[in-house]
Amino acid sequence: MSPRRIAKLGALIKPATLFKFHKALVNRKYRLLFSSSSHRRQPGPKGPSAELIAAIVELKRRNPRFGCVRIAQQISHAFGVDIDKDVVRRVLAKHYRPSDAGTTGPSWLTFIAHTRDSLWSIDLFRCESILLRSHWVLVVLDVFTRRIIGFGVESANIDGISVCRMFNHAVTGERLPKHLSTDHDPLFRFHRWLANLRVLEIEEIKSVPYAPISHPFIERLIGTIRREYLDHLFFWDAVDLARKLEAFRDYYNGQRVHRALAGTTPAQRAGALCPAPAALDHYGWQQRCRGLFQIPIAA
Repeated sequence: MSPRRIAKLGALIKPATLFKFHKALVNRKYRLLFSSSSHRRQPGPKGPSAELIAAIVELKRRNPRFGCVRIAQQISHAFGVDIDKDVVRRVLAKHYRPSDAGTTGPSWLTFIAHTRDSLWSIDLFRCESILLRSHWVLVVLDVFTRRIIGFGVESANIDGISVCRMFNHAVTGERLPKHLSTDHDPLFRFHRWLANLRVLEIEEIKSVPYAPISHPFIERLIGTIRREYLDHLFFWDAVDLARKLEAFRDYYNGQRVHRALAGTTPAQRAGALCPAPAALDHYGWQQRCRGLFQIPIAA
């Protein structure tokens, strides 16, 4: 090309065009070097193994109410496999059919059978027995570890003395905290309740009035207890309810993984040892709360 021709072309082409042309040449160079048809293409990343797919589908089949995040964390906790919730979602979309699981509720046999140590949170909720008799439950939660400290159960009407008795029963054998978070329920303003806290040397912290979001952990726990447990079984009296709540506490603290705890259990957050991971080709299922929950464990 003559020099006179180059000068004319320089007036028509922008610098940005030269940069784009150079980038296209670079991309072409590396495509020829590493993606030539004369070379065998490198295989892409493999998907989950057949054993892992079977474990995900079986966990979903046995626990239909578990979501993708819970299943991913439960698989990681049981088998020591790092798996993302999106992988679980793709596996379930391809391999799981809700009709294969039958009903989403428990079977008839299951239905019939049924701030580290410094800040605790408590609240009350009411539930009805199979005979439609009201029972009050006081639940105590360790805010730092999300560990259920205990339950206190009373039937019929309760007062300040009843609340003290329920709280003392729930915290029996536990190291008491420095602070206790409560809401503005009138039951927590009784003279006996305030005197009980003074004797135990616990400082009470009140939540914001008419704002449940200021008491989030205990409110969410009560919802979890209702949705995952009490809505799927009956109880006869206060003794039966207390026994079933203790079974749920053992499952909640020891086997149920938590999204807020990065897929670990409250017991591990409190210092318990992590169980040995199970092998995907050889594992068993452990039933908790009389078959309402089924967790994979090492065989």
